[in-house]
Amino acid sequence: MKFPIGIQTFEEVIGEGYVYVDKTDMVYSLATEGKIYFLGRPRRFGKSLLLSTLESYFLGKRELFKGLKIDSLEKEWKTYPVFHMDFNGLDYTDSNTLHKKLNTFFSDYEAVYGTDERDMTIGDRFAKLLHRAHEKTGQKCVVLIDEYDKPMLDVMETKRTVSIDGDAMSLEEYNREILRAFYSTFKAADRDLKFVFLTGITKFSQVSIFSGLNQIRDISMLRKYGTICGITEQEIDTYFREQVAEMAQQNNCTYDEMREALRKQYDGYHFSENSVGVYNPYSLLNALSDGSLYDYWFATGTPTVLDRMLSNSDLDIDEIIAGSYARDQFMDYRANSHQLLPLFYQSGYLTIKEFDPDMRTFKLDFPNDEVKKGFLTMVANSFMRGRNDSGSVVRNLVMSLKRCDLDAFRECFDTFLASIPYDVRRKSNERERERDFTYTLYLIFRIAS
Repeated sequence: MKFPIGIQTFEEVIGEGYVYVDKTDMVYSLATEGKIYFLGRPRRFGKSLLLSTLESYFLGKRELFKGLKIDSLEKEWKTYPVFHMDFNGLDYTDSNTLHKKLNTFFSDYEAVYGTDERDMTIGDRFAKLLHRAHEKTGQKCVVLIDEYDKPMLDVMETKRTVSIDGDAMSLEEYNREILRAFYSTFKAADRDLKFVFLTGITKFSQVSIFSGLNQIRDISMLRKYGTICGITEQEIDTYFREQVAEMAQQNNCTYDEMREALRKQYDGYHFSENSVGVYNPYSLLNALSDGSLYDYWFATGTPTVLDRMLSNSDLDIDEIIAGSYARDQFMDYRANSHQLLPLFYQSGYLTIKEFDPDMRTFKLDFPNDEVKKGFLTMVANSFMRGRNDSGSVVRNLVMSLKRCDLDAFRECFDTFLASIPYDVRRKSNERERERDFTYTLYLIFRIAS
């Protein structure tokens, strides 16, 4: 079996014979039941492949969908002008990057649909481009935007500024204003639009870039689309039963034991109340390909904005997990409030575990062992600010206990504790005098558990 690890193009997945977990019935539902959508999902969850699938569908490439669920649903297979923008792959901490990216996007499509020489704003240029494409093809336009929020996430908490007409403006606000002008086009160009789909990690709300786009439908927590990205238990049985059996043989365990190990390591994401759980597709496919339970997702890196925010916070993990939250507390991130909870949830480090239908509140927790260990290690490393590698400390402590070597365990702890200055305080009040000791020990034992 060929696993599409790192492959984000639907045409390549189908054309080169990679395994494809069929979600095209939901693609058809999106295309025929609505117009402007937003989907938020963690990184490496298949958002780019979903957009590529939508692109192939709206370009009328019926041959790629032969034998898939949508093949029996769609009868017309029309071809529409498709505008596909991917904000990945660039560093937006340079104040010129976002303008250059948008200008390249416009220029590429203007070469196909014509230009307007008059001086125009970003919104006008985009709206007129969509109108010309509609007139030239006779079909309304499709706009697909991947990782719409990256120009914002790259600059949050950086304190970078840009000079506009001699006045200083934060780069975060500057990028936000450019994106707001770009996305507001969807309201002005409504008559020229067939379908719009935006993906990202974080949904910015209120004063941010969605403020002028009140007709967007956020499907991030709709149960109907809860499994559109990710892989379910049923899909593992349908597509990967043989590979799980091979993995069980390689690891000298039964099929059921292997399934349970995979579930604990990679399953557990829930994106709405009482929804079906899904596995992280990137980690699962890598594990099945390698025959090994490794921390694949976490090894791809931590969003830099989380690193920056953690270094300036007094985070208490137990307080977050013990709390009950209304939906907007973890679903909507306000660009001027610098909240950690929405970023932790939307980045995939926390997920929905319980729902109280009477209070309409949610409890959040780690989705699985991979994320739990990776998250706590990330927090510990940030909290210790480079004094020790918490991962190596935990490994040494656990190995000492497994060998019942209490002297080695005590020596490891003595060495570790000696690295923490006694007088370190993250706050000025007396209660915080030994916070580094208590909270670091707490994190170490949570990682080891």
